[in-house]
Amino acid sequence: MKVLVLGSGVVGVTSAWYLAQAGHEVVVVDRQPGPALETSFANAGEISPGYSSPWAGPGVPLKAIKWMLMHFGPLVVRPKFDPYMALWLVRMLRNCTSARYARNKIRMVPIAEYSRDSLRDLRAETGIAYDERSQGTLQLFRKQSQYDGTGGDIEVLKQFGVPYELLDPAGCIAAEPALANVREKFVGGLRLPGDETGDCKIFTEKLAALAAEKGVTFRYNTTVTSINTSGNRIASVSTETEELTADAYVVAFGSYSPFLLRRIGVPVPVYPIKGYSITIPIADASCAPESTVMDETYKVAITRLGDRIRVGGTAEISGYDLTLRDARKATLQHSVGDLFPGGGDLSKATFWTGLRPMTPDGPPIIGGGTRYQNLYLNTGHGTLGWTMSCGSGRVLADIVSGKTPDVDASELGINRYA
Repeated sequence: MKVLVLGSGVVGVTSAWYLAQAGHEVVVVDRQPGPALETSFANAGEISPGYSSPWAGPGVPLKAIKWMLMHFGPLVVRPKFDPYMALWLVRMLRNCTSARYARNKIRMVPIAEYSRDSLRDLRAETGIAYDERSQGTLQLFRKQSQYDGTGGDIEVLKQFGVPYELLDPAGCIAAEPALANVREKFVGGLRLPGDETGDCKIFTEKLAALAAEKGVTFRYNTTVTSINTSGNRIASVSTETEELTADAYVVAFGSYSPFLLRRIGVPVPVYPIKGYSITIPIADASCAPESTVMDETYKVAITRLGDRIRVGGTAEISGYDLTLRDARKATLQHSVGDLFPGGGDLSKATFWTGLRPMTPDGPPIIGGGTRYQNLYLNTGHGTLGWTMSCGSGRVLADIVSGKTPDVDASELGINRYA
């Protein structure tokens, strides 16, 4: 079967890889000149199944007000006349209950765990290298209330058999020795030893090259202008210069997926949440992180990627605005400089922003279930596109191929919004 994949970020490329592995003829289309040049370009670098949690949860509305008032706050809302923003916010707030948070987290953790395992299988099969490390993630608590509030998340980790360690300061320092320099700034942490790190852009570029060797065609510098329908099927996809046809179509355009899908009567509740990162060269390895440290207070991830430190975070609700704002850079610099002073050369930091495709409830949208029999979605992964990419691509390939996925994906379809 010929399959057209729209999007060459990490989710689109992993979808193409697993579709090709399943024996399909695959063509990938993207407006960029290469893979992983938008949201996958410079994310935080963490592969953290255990931290796969919806943003919508009990207490979040009140916390959001506090975050917006903080000097180095993790949340910024820039209101504008945008009905899609308003609708998304209302839907997100409706999911801020204990029951919905638990349900949505239970939907997210299995696909994230499956994805991490699929990535390990892929790495063993291909030998792909991408500055990866398998040394876990440490969620660092500056306040006792944060440490004491881990019970709910730990119950979910136990439910799915995810290994974890609740650590005192000495345990945190054993996992991340550089934190000994700032012992007075934290009270403890929650460590997930099964988590990994790696450079998403390098991974996506290398996997795209391997996929091309397997026969996948990549059509870069190609802008999709419309999806064309005939009855209950997708008939073709129009670009600026031609029409492309296939037997099945996969939309993996991230935050931009709704633009095309709305026009054919498929309202996908995905909205962009802007994130920022800085990448700094390591100045002193003994003062740098070993893996990923999540600064819980500022919601910032600090990750070791080879000879660099990637610092990612903040959530800015401002539509499709890609402006680089110095205030957000200051938050990232403050977090890494406060916890790992001297570890990186901040004077040489490169600054980046990208749009995370967020659903209002948290889980991604994977599979069919739309009014069109040959249309499939793989989008809405939010901050977890890198974490969930291999599992999502593998599940999507199974669904397209008419196979039952190894992990239950029945509640990840778009029909949950019906």
